[in-house]
Amino acid sequence: MDKTLIELINNKMPFIGICLGLQLMFTKSEEGQCNGLNLFKGTVPKIPDSVKVPHIGWNNVSFNNNHPIFNGIPDNSYFYFLHSYYVNPDNLDNIIAQTNYGLEFCSAYAYENYVGLQFHPERSGDYGLKIYQNFINKLI
Repeated sequence: MDKTLIELINNKMPFIGICLGLQLMFTKSEEGQCNGLNLFKGTVPKIPDSVKVPHIGWNNVSFNNNHPIFNGIPDNSYFYFLHSYYVNPDNLDNIIAQTNYGLEFCSAYAYENYVGLQFHPERSGDYGLKIYQNFINKLI
């Protein structure tokens, strides 16, 4: 399956990765010292124990640019999170949104046809639905 997924993404098929679907695209995770698919260089460290882990609940997302996935959604809108790890990309230019939870972390990452979200649009009400509408209408 990993080879098929990599091939689809490399062939520019629009792809959205949610939570673990974002984390799997990177080089390596601290969780079980697992290798990712290495489509994007970077690591997936654990959220520090200085805050409650896992990060569960609503948190605001600050947009870094005008990526079409966020069209019609106000900056700093709230989305639903449920995770214990976060992506730490080598290429900071592709971070399209950040969130603060004891540290500032990448909550959305995009490169060409790929968009990855650490939060869960399917649990994020109207703005989450708008994310999916934007993906279908603008990116496919």
